[in-house]
Amino acid sequence: MANTAQSKKRARQAEARQDVNKARRSRIRTFLRKVEEALTSGNADAAATALAAAQPELMRGVTKGVLHKNTASRKMSRLTSRVKALAAPKA
Repeated sequence: MANTAQSKKRARQAEARQDVNKARRSRIRTFLRKVEEALTSGNADAAATALAAAQPELMRGVTKGVLHKNTASRKMSRLTSRVKALAAPKA
């Protein structure tokens, strides 16, 4: 348990940051879930618009320190390739 005034304050700040980060991570997951739902439904237009909305949220998560840069890039790359494959004409 925190004993000094400084450590008590840091504990309070850590709790506050945890709440903010949890909300931000949840928001990012919601945007990603919308892309996944559009992909599973087979709607290429909805998937493309959902992906366009999810991309800035992912990058914002990186700048805020919620996600690692490579994690966000990997997620974007995989989703983009899936959306492109859905939009491509069937041969």
